[in-house]
Amino acid sequence: MTLYRQRASKTGKTSDALADILRIHDLQNQHDVHTRHTTVLRALPMLLREDISGFFKTCRVEDSDEPDVGDAPVAILTVVSDDTKKPIHFNPIKISIVLESEVMVTNLPRLADAFLVMFGLIYALHLSYPKELANTFEFIQKILLGLEDGKLKPRLQALKNDLLIHV
Repeated sequence: MTLYRQRASKTGKTSDALADILRIHDLQNQHDVHTRHTTVLRALPMLLREDISGFFKTCRVEDSDEPDVGDAPVAILTVVSDDTKKPIHFNPIKISIVLESEVMVTNLPRLADAFLVMFGLIYALHLSYPKELANTFEFIQKILLGLEDGKLKPRLQALKNDLLIHV
């Protein structure tokens, strides 16, 4: 979180987006491991300057029977009862995994659970990571989950080094 706060204190589009997420995080009544996981996973693509517009989808509970997921090859759909415009939701009604524009798994309680199930599905179905989020998925796979010790791209290696400094 320290690294995220440092990056949010700078200027620019990425910093503003990180600052919005951290502001909502700070307003939470409960700060536990789940809120931190949600914040870190939701802000990671922004930290890596990747396009999340087609990946994180949000809809209201009234619209959850037929959500608009577009043509997303891989997405996470968060169903909420409040404002769908917020960049992050800590208490969703449910979270679903979308593959090839179809809701595949539903009723997941937290964003971290959704990421793990999604990784399992991508692996089991031999799917590719979304191109717009390749760095995010590779970072989660190699650094957070420790599934492969291969060489990292320079941007990912720099983030890993920054995280090691702030631990």
